[in-house]
Amino acid sequence: MTAGQTHPEPVMRQGATAHWATRRWLQVSVSSALVLLALLSGLGVWTLNRATSITDNLVNTRSPSLTNSVRLETALVNQESGIRGYGLTGQEEFLQPYRQGLADEKTAADRLRQLLVGNARGRADLETVLGRARTWQERIATPVSQAPAGAPVPLATDRATEGKAAFDHLRQAMTVQQDRLLDARTSAVTDLRNAQRLRNWIFTAIALVIVLMAVAAFEGLRRGVTGPLARLSHDASQVTGGDFTHVIAASGPADLRQLGTDIESMRRRLADELAVSEEQRSLLDEQALDLKRSNEELEQFAYIASHDLQEPLRKVSSFTQLLQRRYGGHLDARADQYISYAVDGANRMQVLINDLLAFSRIGRVHNNDGPVDLNTLVDRTLDTLSLSIDETGARITREDLPTVTGDATQLGMLWQNLIANAVKFRAPDRTPEIHIAVSREAGTWNFSVTDNGIGIDPEYADRIFVIFQRLHTKDSYPGSGIGLAMCKKIVEYHDGTIALRPTTGPGTRIAFTLPAGGPAAEDSGSPVR
Repeated sequence: MTAGQTHPEPVMRQGATAHWATRRWLQVSVSSALVLLALLSGLGVWTLNRATSITDNLVNTRSPSLTNSVRLETALVNQESGIRGYGLTGQEEFLQPYRQGLADEKTAADRLRQLLVGNARGRADLETVLGRARTWQERIATPVSQAPAGAPVPLATDRATEGKAAFDHLRQAMTVQQDRLLDARTSAVTDLRNAQRLRNWIFTAIALVIVLMAVAAFEGLRRGVTGPLARLSHDASQVTGGDFTHVIAASGPADLRQLGTDIESMRRRLADELAVSEEQRSLLDEQALDLKRSNEELEQFAYIASHDLQEPLRKVSSFTQLLQRRYGGHLDARADQYISYAVDGANRMQVLINDLLAFSRIGRVHNNDGPVDLNTLVDRTLDTLSLSIDETGARITREDLPTVTGDATQLGMLWQNLIANAVKFRAPDRTPEIHIAVSREAGTWNFSVTDNGIGIDPEYADRIFVIFQRLHTKDSYPGSGIGLAMCKKIVEYHDGTIALRPTTGPGTRIAFTLPAGGPAAEDSGSPVR
């Protein structure tokens, strides 16, 4: 895909709910489900209450009413049997069932009055039965029971027909009462069965609705959330797998569509950046090839400079020196001056070539990194520079230096250039004093070489580290102007930095850093020479 390539836009859903996010869909769905469940639960509670009410009415009113009606009938029948027997025989024991029947009648009647509260027809039937019972008792039962015992009661025989008719009339009232109570009980049983059947249907419907809601919830989540997320994940995996041309389709609720749109935008930016990166990588590959060719040419130049150029230069230098020794003073002054110029130029050219070779070898030759004891390394450097140190009377002090990881040869060149510069650029009116300091900060060693020489103007802080940049003429201070440039290259090769730092007095302070590779140094301040 190239930069600026167009992509098909993902299809967006239309409708009043298109702007709904997942949270809104869940809120609406859960709210609807809760309302439906609340309605069904209310209907279920109503059916339970209705079944409970019918059951209570059946158990506590209808059935006890019928039972007590039967007990009332039994009590009256017992009274009639006792009176009939007493009237025919006059024996006292026949009055016992009669008297017990009176007590049972009162108990059953009182219980029926309690059970039939609010039941006008039932109360009317009860009063009819009790009224007819009182009529029979007043006309038959009471007079017969009050007759003397020991002989048949004539009143019983005289009123036998009337008593039978009165009791049959009472039986009819009791039959009507019991039939109505039985009908009421049967109706209550039927209502209870219907209520139980309705309750079972409602709770079956509730269970079915819950199952359907669960299925709908899972299906809704699958279509509205997990499905779009799965598709989005699949599209994203296609892109992460390297197919940056694969369009990420946005679907589902508004927030998931927005997420898909954002990821699609990110894919487009990545595809555009990738296209630009591919172009840049191609350019870098071409530049790498050019750099490789340049390095090969540099290697050839270094070989030529170290062999082919050195040989004729040595001949020129040797012969001009022979001319100077043999004919010096034999020619005129101008000829001697020309020969001196030639000797000096050849020697300086040889020094420049050697310095340039040394500068080009930094980072390419040796590269034998390992632990380097800087105390030992600086001691060797001071021995190498002992002649110039003794001639100038320089006083060099240093703190206890650490062990670092690096190339010993290159680090030796670093210390040699810094110390040699400090000795060379001394002030003519004072003895050179050079101090080497070190401190540790985080994972870095901070070194500094401070002298009391002629100093460097801060405006030249960057220029002094550029190759062949000199601040003085070769007549004032000899050298090729490559020393500090070489120091900078060595320090940067070792992942450090180097810079000119201000001093509190006259002189120069060069500070550089190296990665920490040993224990922290202690400031001893002990003089070396």
